[in-house]
Amino acid sequence: MPYHHILVAVDLTEECDPVIHRARELSVSNGAKLSLVHIVEPMAMAFGGDVPMDLSQLQQQQFDQAKERLEKLKSKYTELVGANCHLTYGQPRQEIHHFAKEQACDLIVVGSHGRHGLALLLGSTANDVLHGAPCDVLAVHLVKR
Repeated sequence: MPYHHILVAVDLTEECDPVIHRARELSVSNGAKLSLVHIVEPMAMAFGGDVPMDLSQLQQQQFDQAKERLEKLKSKYTELVGANCHLTYGQPRQEIHHFAKEQACDLIVVGSHGRHGLALLLGSTANDVLHGAPCDVLAVHLVKR
């Protein structure tokens, strides 16, 4: 059964290239729509929620950097220009699941979350996304360089 709408969830680092390549191949071979999402995790969540300082300025800088990296990615992969590309705040697993449901995606393609490193690929974001996903999930194996 062919896929109709593929969601690729990326961390916007160089390591996401194989994930995008695989999603693009599947999109072309299935004639499927391609969407991309990157989740900016709130800094308070990354530090366990108990941070005795205002992180709003740092959070905004993080979001602005993600927007810049997304624009570079779009210029590198021309097929992403017309794609649904989204940046949002939140917990990656929840936001990816929510986006996939909202957009009626039937496949999520995911690699690693940069903060955890490639060695923990299936123990981190890919594993989180797999559990409770509203559709099929493809975890692209990333090789350490």
